[in-house]
Amino acid sequence: MIKTKYILILLVFVANIVAAQAPKYSNEFLSLGIGARGLGMSNSVIASTNDVTSGYWNTAGILDIEEDMQIGLMHSEYFAGIAKYDYLAGAIKLSDKNAIGISVIRFGVDDIPNTLDLIDNNGNIRYDRITNFSVVDYAFLLSYAQKTKIEGLTVGGNVKIIRRIVGQFASAWGFGLDIGAKYTYNKWLFGVNLRDVTSTFNAWTYNTEEFEETFIATGNEIPENSLEVTTPKILLGTARKFHIYKKIHAIAELDIDITTDGMRNVLIKSDPFSIDPHFGAEFIYNNLIYFRLGVGNFQQIPNVDGSKDFTFQPNLGLGLKFKRFAIDYAFTDIGDQSIALYSHVFSLRYGINKKAKTASLQ
Repeated sequence: MIKTKYILILLVFVANIVAAQAPKYSNEFLSLGIGARGLGMSNSVIASTNDVTSGYWNTAGILDIEEDMQIGLMHSEYFAGIAKYDYLAGAIKLSDKNAIGISVIRFGVDDIPNTLDLIDNNGNIRYDRITNFSVVDYAFLLSYAQKTKIEGLTVGGNVKIIRRIVGQFASAWGFGLDIGAKYTYNKWLFGVNLRDVTSTFNAWTYNTEEFEETFIATGNEIPENSLEVTTPKILLGTARKFHIYKKIHAIAELDIDITTDGMRNVLIKSDPFSIDPHFGAEFIYNNLIYFRLGVGNFQQIPNVDGSKDFTFQPNLGLGLKFKRFAIDYAFTDIGDQSIALYSHVFSLRYGINKKAKTASLQ
């Protein structure tokens, strides 16, 4: 097993090599979060994730699913319904020591008007020549988790395939790897997810025939086929379980996200590393009702007069579980409490157990 210090050295080395060519927020649709539990806790689930959504949050957690198999799905909408975010996943325990999973994510804006041919060769406006296209991002995550010989330590990893489509104008294929680990000690949980650990590379291809003439006429630069790089991100989490009263329990978790793509507007910003902390808590009654809250996205927003406003993003969530079926809800803002573009997110989980083996006849 590669020691942590060597992994950190590798991350720094890779970040320095690709920093000059890597744009900020590359593949950022994979940072939005999936599952209403995680969103309700402001994405603070790296250490406590224990269901099918672990294939996204921390691969090591898929081994903690309660049943032999779990299926999960989610649908959410952002920017007043303009953008749609969908998720479907499954996880299977192969044994008590290993598990596999697959996750599919789609983030897209559909029915975008294409007005490149709005004006014909005679200078007439032709609304009948307007067509529609979609801008869609896909991610396919193949996950594996394995218990180690160290008691309480589980490790895992993702093979990640990215597909990005901009109508008939451009498309990209990408490939990357994630590495995750979870460690349990008494009531304490620790987690780490090294996302895009070797950097993720998207190879873009442009169909310039679709827009070259218009771009030249309007003085726009013609894009060329290129390679987009997503630099590594380190996600760290620490959680603790609490017994409050009789059938009431709780989990509190503090996470920090360390990005390597340059200075971001987060609580602790520098170049190339920026640190974004966030906190979440979950209150559980009788393993039936779950109330969640979280806070994150701390920022300083500059004003015209030179002063700065400190903002943050609060989230709330609720979950219900009946036998092997669970439904989760999150009420989340896209920025801070002053922005009224709230999203209602629902996600479902269903567990399946293998049939009990029929006792053999004596």
